[in-house]
Amino acid sequence: MEYTQLGRTGLRVGRIVLGTMNFGPHTDETDSHSIMDAALAAGVNFFDTANVYGWGENKGRTEEIIGSWFAKGGGRRDKVVIATKVFGGMNAAGEPWPNEDRLSALNIRRSVEASLRRLRTDHIDLYQFHHVDRRTPWEEIWQAMDVLVQQGKILYVGSSNLAGWHIAQANETARRRGSLGLVSEQCLYNLAERRAEMEVIPAARAYGLGVIPWSPLHGGLLGGVLRKEREGGGARSASGRSADALANSRIRDQIQAYEDVVDKHGLAPGEVALAWLLTRPGITGPIVGPRTTEQLESALRAAELKLPEELLVDLDEIFPGPGASPEAFAW
Repeated sequence: MEYTQLGRTGLRVGRIVLGTMNFGPHTDETDSHSIMDAALAAGVNFFDTANVYGWGENKGRTEEIIGSWFAKGGGRRDKVVIATKVFGGMNAAGEPWPNEDRLSALNIRRSVEASLRRLRTDHIDLYQFHHVDRRTPWEEIWQAMDVLVQQGKILYVGSSNLAGWHIAQANETARRRGSLGLVSEQCLYNLAERRAEMEVIPAARAYGLGVIPWSPLHGGLLGGVLRKEREGGGARSASGRSADALANSRIRDQIQAYEDVVDKHGLAPGEVALAWLLTRPGITGPIVGPRTTEQLESALRAAELKLPEELLVDLDEIFPGPGASPEAFAW
């Protein structure tokens, strides 16, 4: 496994990030533990989760599965950089009671304590805002985070789903307080969805944030969905976001062209999509969410894949990026 610094920090993390969103809803505890063992054995040291994973009445279940894995010992906790998130309400019955969601100092304090219990650990390495909270001032958010850092309950703070100007606003506020500020940003970014290149990624790079793309296969679209469809095995890949996208003939043609050019090079579509992200400036590593050890093995192969220049040119032609702002929309 190749390692890199997380943004401007001294923290070294693997260039493949193990996403755990499937642990609980799609992968049972035993198989989830097997996947984490296999990831660790392969050198993957960066695991990502969120307090709401497990979803519905099982919110928090994913953190519990990771916690039971840590509890097995064998140096598991010490070898892993664990990242979790705060924002979403944890009330499974419906609307949260006031102050049980978002980024108030009160909810941050309650949420971190609950995540620590579920994860069976005394600290969280990277504590991330799952979304922007337009109701809570950054001064309040950073005050709460600074207290947690001082208490040793969290080490670093990251974000997810912020706009470029949110990153600037957050880190300028942190700078005035003498705080380290955000060190990472998780954003939707892949070959088929490159709008993060306009402002989010440039802002992250300017402020020294590591960029951690989520949905690197764009909900299965970049994982060979049309080939699986033809072979009768694409039921899951051609549902939800993928099915909606493939109903658009232009997108379907793009995906077909993508699969054709990847096939010409004798490569697997999903592995190419991951490998492409690893060529992009500012990218720490994509989050992969395997449901099986076989899917993990595919992601690990992608980390070793060196894409030919000819293929990179073809990919840019099929999925042209918007370019950076303001040139993306102005002269």
